[in-house]
Amino acid sequence: MSVLIIGGGLSGLALAHSLETRGKEYLLIEARGRFGGRIKTEHDGGGYFDIGPAWFWPGQPRIAALIEKFGLEKFDQFAVGDLIFENENAHVQRGRGFSSMEGSWRLKGGLAAMTHALAHSLPEQNKLLNAVVTNLTRTETHVAATLNTGETVAAQTVVLSMPPRVAANITLDPALPQAALTSMQKVPTWMAGQAKAVAVYDTAFWREDGLSGDAQSRFGPMVEIHDASPATGGPFALFGFIGVPPQARADEQALRQNIIAQLVRLFGPKAATPKHLHIKDWAFDPYTATDADHAPLYAHPTYSMPANLTGLWHGNLHVSGTEVAPQFGGYLEGALEAAENTLTILER
Repeated sequence: MSVLIIGGGLSGLALAHSLETRGKEYLLIEARGRFGGRIKTEHDGGGYFDIGPAWFWPGQPRIAALIEKFGLEKFDQFAVGDLIFENENAHVQRGRGFSSMEGSWRLKGGLAAMTHALAHSLPEQNKLLNAVVTNLTRTETHVAATLNTGETVAAQTVVLSMPPRVAANITLDPALPQAALTSMQKVPTWMAGQAKAVAVYDTAFWREDGLSGDAQSRFGPMVEIHDASPATGGPFALFGFIGVPPQARADEQALRQNIIAQLVRLFGPKAATPKHLHIKDWAFDPYTATDADHAPLYAHPTYSMPANLTGLWHGNLHVSGTEVAPQFGGYLEGALEAAENTLTILER
């Protein structure tokens, strides 16, 4: 095996697709039972609802090219109507601005339509799910990856297409220099501390009331809410980013009750009975987050490739993924940027 890609999120899928189109030998392995990583789309009654990242923007050429290549279709984030603001005393005010995400794009079918297209472009023998790498060992001739099943996969080069903090949990022999390991552990995983709720309804009653679905709250549990409905038709949905810290949202039943209560405060009694309430807490996803990621991020980190994470194991081990993309780090475009940069290194 020439290249072993560990991590089947957007970055790993994009790198595998590029190697496939070039006729290169590779194997893509993913610890989860699905490809996509932090991209996850729930399908509900004919609707599609992203419970990971949801948006992309103009000025991001790689994702635009990928969408065109697979014949996918983008649409504008719904942004018509008033915004609602809830202060720290749960006092609700209407008309405090307009949609904060106006100008953002979403993908018909959800962003999983893109990761599914990438995964389906790869031959079955070149991809493997439910494969957790526990150890990587470099020998004089190759790198051996040991899976949790006891199986071993040998490759000339290994690419860690995953958050650096998660990658740091893999046992390496020989061990990386302490400075490199420390760098990996210090890179904050984008979105890892996030939890997201999506409430699905038969009608977009907030639109009928002249609301955009946008809300901001200092009372919570959701700090930011937006319309998450499909491009056309229903069902419709509101989604929110949950702002309470991970330790305070461990009681999911209480969290659900508080989310519904907040939706009723903001959007009225019609919000009391969603068809479904989907919650995804990324902070407790072991293939996304570590304990270090439970500390909140108050701003988008400045990402780049740390100098001491290049040339590892004499060029046989590479760190990839959106957290090491220098221009679009943390975004979907950054995942594609990292894959592109890794491909350039592999082709040297």
